[in-house]
Amino acid sequence: MILKHAGAFQAESSNAAAGEPDLGALPEWRLDDLYSGMDSPAFAEDARRAASEAKSFAAAYRGKLAEIARSEAAGDKLAAAVRTYESMQDLVGRLVSYAGLVYAGDTSDPARAKFYGDVQQKATDIAGNLLFFELELNRLDDKLIEAALESSALAHYRPWLEDIRRERPHQLSDELEQLFLEKSVSGVAAWNRLFDETISSLRFKFEGEELTLEPLLAKMQDPDETKREAAAHALAETLGANLRIFTLISNTLAKDKEISDRWRKFADIADSRHLANRVEREVVEALVDAVTSSYPRLSHRYYKLKARWFGKDQLNHWDRNAPLPDAPERIYTWTAARDTVLEAYRGFSPRMADIAKRFFDEGWIDAPVRPGKAPGAFAHPTTPSAHPYVLVNYLGKPRDVMTLAHELGHGVHQTLAAPNGALMAPTPLTLAETASVFGEMLTFRALLAATSDAATRKAMLAAKVEDMLNTVVRQIAFYIFERRLHTERKQGELTSDDICRLWMGVQADSLGPAIKLGPGYETYWAYIGHFIHSPFYVYAYAFGDCLVNSLYGVYENAREGFAERYLAMLAAGGTKHHSELLKPFGLDARDPSFWRIGLSLIERMIGELEGMG
Repeated sequence: MILKHAGAFQAESSNAAAGEPDLGALPEWRLDDLYSGMDSPAFAEDARRAASEAKSFAAAYRGKLAEIARSEAAGDKLAAAVRTYESMQDLVGRLVSYAGLVYAGDTSDPARAKFYGDVQQKATDIAGNLLFFELELNRLDDKLIEAALESSALAHYRPWLEDIRRERPHQLSDELEQLFLEKSVSGVAAWNRLFDETISSLRFKFEGEELTLEPLLAKMQDPDETKREAAAHALAETLGANLRIFTLISNTLAKDKEISDRWRKFADIADSRHLANRVEREVVEALVDAVTSSYPRLSHRYYKLKARWFGKDQLNHWDRNAPLPDAPERIYTWTAARDTVLEAYRGFSPRMADIAKRFFDEGWIDAPVRPGKAPGAFAHPTTPSAHPYVLVNYLGKPRDVMTLAHELGHGVHQTLAAPNGALMAPTPLTLAETASVFGEMLTFRALLAATSDAATRKAMLAAKVEDMLNTVVRQIAFYIFERRLHTERKQGELTSDDICRLWMGVQADSLGPAIKLGPGYETYWAYIGHFIHSPFYVYAYAFGDCLVNSLYGVYENAREGFAERYLAMLAAGGTKHHSELLKPFGLDARDPSFWRIGLSLIERMIGELEGMG
């Protein structure tokens, strides 16, 4: 059903706090579906049980899988072991997810930080007792595995077994794997936590106030150019004052990754990410080549057009995401945002809308902006025996509605995939972005179809093009930046100036001559968490956006039965390769022309904007 009611666009309420829109009651998530609190007896008991069962599992199976694989009814026996292993992964996942969500709610709270750190340590200790299992399975001869897979019980886990066996060339000895695991707590995890706590503690001076990161970034989309400029300078000033620590974190993690890659014999700096994503390096390279060769037709072309709308030869970097001059300013209450997304989802699939509605009805969303709260947005799958949670920092902007649609897409995907179990529900990152970006597209198209005012349509179309450029062009530029940083780090430690130089080079290439990158912009790499938490993650956004553009083209041309095929693709979770999942839609990401299909949609939208004057 196309959204038509005027309530989709809520004006700023007259009883709002000074200078702030009245968004209505914003929900905070209820984590008691997992545990009632950090001091919950149920949490303590589950932690104790997980540790005990892990030790028992190790005593029962460590060093014995080869013998079991040669025994009678080997498949059934191995299946029993895998089921037990899976149940423990689910239990530990529940513990770690709860701790992570509690911590994300306020990363500045020392009690939460300690709880999170302690749970990470417990989970690492438990994982140490389980580590042998996948390593020993991977050492089994292919013939033994194939014979065991004749058992229907073990055949259920074939996708997972095939997945982990792709890791075999990069697997180390049990002792080294144990060392890598135990050192991660004081290594990668500690540096990630330092980044999170540093970012959440930063305060940015803006017009007599001290803002956290999310509200400040929102100011860079303010209709008032003086506010955008002030926010840009505030961001640069505070990041610049803390650049030394962000440089140290980046250097340390890049070196840590280089050590790990060298020991695991990965040929390219991004190969470990490609392997985790179950995507071939040549597929990613084809995507990168397609996007970079399209810079002039996409970002360079659009920002030149936008500069003309602003009456300038060049836009300052703080104008890149600015609303169009004289564009109607829209503020969405929380209720309007909920209705907008759910009705858009329902117009595509009632089942999809019903799943998303549960997030609102059952307290699975945390929406308010709070000091200390994790910045950005995410959908956390938790564990299949529970349900996902969504975190957003909701400020009522149109992009916040798109973010809500994006994260709920993840949530729907995670819910549909959960029946595959803890081992096979997780989806590679490249496909994990499919449902989220598709959810955004559905929401955008529904809103656009319900809008007849020419100025509003132009503003909406421009905002969507900018979102797509941010998702495709900007994320590929991020990927290239990471590649250059990690490559140069191999030659020695990088200074802040070195990293800033790399950043400015790729940004100038990707954004084009119509964007003036002024002083201070060189520091903006420092707040981007993906560089820290998930090196080379960023190309998954471009992969997902181009994939969704192609999928949406199939949907528009042949809607009959599409929703069923689409939901079946999401429900597959991690059980199928991207080539198998896309086959029912006639799409193949290994074909270089595939990426041009997705990019051509952005080109057409820019052409439509050019026609509007």
